[in-house]
Amino acid sequence: MTLHLKGRLWCVGGLKNQARAATSQWLLLFFLSWKPPPFLPEAPFPLQSNSLRAWLGLKGPEILENQIQVFTHFIYLHTTRALGRELQETKTSQFYALSHHPLDYRILVMDEDQDQIYVGSKDHILSLNINNISQEPLSIFWPASTTKVDECKMAGKDPTHGCGNFVRVIQTFNRTHLYVCGSGAFSPVCAYLNRGRRSEEQVFKIDSKCESGKGRCSFNPNVNTVSVMINEELFSGMYIDFMGTDAAIFRSLTRRNAVRTDQHNSKWLSEPIFVDAHLIPDGTDPNDAKVYFFFKEKLMDNSGSTKQIHSMIARICPNDTGGQRSLVNKWTTYLKARLVCSVMDDDGTETYFDELEDVFLLETDNPRTTLIYGVFTTSSSVFKGSAVCVYHLSDIQRVFNGPFAHKEGPNHQLIPYQGRIPYPRPGTCPGGAFTPNIRTTKEFPDDVVTFIRNHPLMFNLIYPIHKRPLIIRTGTDYKYTKIAVDRVSAADGRYHVLFLGTDHGTVQKVVVLPNNSTRGELILEELEVFKNKSPITTMAISSKKQQLYVSSEEGVTQVSLHRCHIYGTACADCCLARDPYCAWDGNSCSRFYPTGKRRSRRQDVRHGNPMTQCRGFNLKAYRNAAEVIQYGVKNNTTFLECAPKSPQATIKWLLQKDNDRRKEVKLNERIIATEQGLLIRSVQEADRGLYHCIATENNFKQTMAKVNFKVLDSDMVAFMTEKWSPWTWASSLQALQFHPKDLVGSISHSELQLINQYCKDTRQLGQQAEDSQKMRGDYSKLKALINSRKSRNRRNQLPGS
Repeated sequence: MTLHLKGRLWCVGGLKNQARAATSQWLLLFFLSWKPPPFLPEAPFPLQSNSLRAWLGLKGPEILENQIQVFTHFIYLHTTRALGRELQETKTSQFYALSHHPLDYRILVMDEDQDQIYVGSKDHILSLNINNISQEPLSIFWPASTTKVDECKMAGKDPTHGCGNFVRVIQTFNRTHLYVCGSGAFSPVCAYLNRGRRSEEQVFKIDSKCESGKGRCSFNPNVNTVSVMINEELFSGMYIDFMGTDAAIFRSLTRRNAVRTDQHNSKWLSEPIFVDAHLIPDGTDPNDAKVYFFFKEKLMDNSGSTKQIHSMIARICPNDTGGQRSLVNKWTTYLKARLVCSVMDDDGTETYFDELEDVFLLETDNPRTTLIYGVFTTSSSVFKGSAVCVYHLSDIQRVFNGPFAHKEGPNHQLIPYQGRIPYPRPGTCPGGAFTPNIRTTKEFPDDVVTFIRNHPLMFNLIYPIHKRPLIIRTGTDYKYTKIAVDRVSAADGRYHVLFLGTDHGTVQKVVVLPNNSTRGELILEELEVFKNKSPITTMAISSKKQQLYVSSEEGVTQVSLHRCHIYGTACADCCLARDPYCAWDGNSCSRFYPTGKRRSRRQDVRHGNPMTQCRGFNLKAYRNAAEVIQYGVKNNTTFLECAPKSPQATIKWLLQKDNDRRKEVKLNERIIATEQGLLIRSVQEADRGLYHCIATENNFKQTMAKVNFKVLDSDMVAFMTEKWSPWTWASSLQALQFHPKDLVGSISHSELQLINQYCKDTRQLGQQAEDSQKMRGDYSKLKALINSRKSRNRRNQLPGS
């Protein structure tokens, strides 16, 4: 970070503890009175003045644009630490990418039996080790033909994001082969890939001729393709034409006849965006199992003037072969129902999170108790937000066994169908428990097939558990895109831990608390898994390996599900974290094992009460904190830093003067509490004293910071900055209590050389304009160095990103 103060150059980087806090104080002393020279380089990251005002809690024009620049440098270095190095040392994450260029990675298959993860990307297929994705990866270069790429470009498609072979389908065909499909530069292709019988064989090659992927993979790589392989038959949801107008749920790669949805019938599919597909049992008879497709589609309202987005679930029987006289080679068991995720207002109106983004099936021993987690966002331009809703499979099946929808009247209002329901009930699979004597759908009576064609929609809606979302996020700058869920056994019960990917390249780890808790969910931590805020595209979780796998256009990241060391080295901090993966073992916060000795563990996920869990572990020590001294200049602005370790904690500031009783700091327009600390605008003599930052969580209080704040006369500070060199000034202040060697101890020799060279070049720039090009070159290196050290409190950037 470079600072020009009254013509003098300051270089500050990698400050430690007390030195960093004290130096930050002196930087802020001149924040409102400083004017940067015209050659000061840009801030290393974009922070607008409005966001800075919000961070400081300021309103109005108090902060000038030319003063924002220096403070962005300070905020950037002050709030980011090199946590990536620590994560690498503890082996809690790995990153892999083929190149520095974005290749649109998608995790398509996780095979825990062979310890492999199969990833599709632009022109490549990857096989990654499930234990360590960066260890001995295998890849196949599978580009589209030159002819197809040229034709794609001539058709006006995007050369970078469209005219390549984007692998979108990888399915396990048998024990030795995978079936893979790619967009093929808007000409889909498929092939068989030999992966060998065991991963130790290191076999990974395409050993068949490419065949047409039409009906198996979408032409446009930006249009989702979902698929599931059942008994060497491929069931896909995609768009079947070049123009992207013919959406279909298709069965291909079959010895039987190919079957699809009724073409250009908006009752069946209306501009769908497919999200996922799963084979789910329905009872004990395997012939009753059904393939469920999750998607969202645009439907006309009753007036026929506007289109609304609805999230839907459709299902078909895998053994459906179509009708005999009607719906030939079309599904005769196709039904769909609307999936609702909404909040009820006080006046009884519903606000819908209407766009389904992702689903996750949390399976149990009993298929009927399977839970389906869904991530939803809003399509409204006024109301923005994300939500997570949870559904019982039994509730979904109950809707499909309920009344059918029928349009009637001049307004085509949907009402329950009141006529005779033909036998067997439409949507029933042949050869199942209810139709043992019907071997194929071609034996269905004509009235059953006709009914399915005209009434595929169910009347009842599918509501989540308790008819409300489990998690709601509104007013945020991100939205959820993906979800994975793990079931965790803790000392006080079993918990569901949600991993929620966002469109800002982060993953939130959230624990779901029991219904009788004051809060339904808690954010345990947030990981920055991709540096460029690339949206999360896919996620896969392995409870067996205790690992989470995340992809974006940048690459693939592997993260451990339990990272107990981040909660500190004290019993109370470990207990307050309320992470079901972690417990206090008497010495540290470590992985919790349900089979461990009870006397050696301390864990309270439901209440998070350290008073009952941490007796005998020196709880009184939390009332004390190391005292630091900070200086403020009269009539200037200062900032006292204090950030809680937990997002659930509340902060209170107390002021003690001359050994008097501590009194709560009165907040007003001049003294403002922010999430990062206490901002004092226009420091006065009465502001001096000992400030205590007290964090309270679950009625447990601990002192986070003690700041002995002293007020200096502005004339004295002006004299010091005019007469003394920067390093002499900093070293001479007794309150700072550090030597310049303390500064260089936190950075490497190469980093120090780069910073010194940058400072030297910047000084010369003030006098010699001809050196400007060299300074910009070295600044770009420094900017890259700074970015590589970025991280946040419980918002951690992973190595390799």
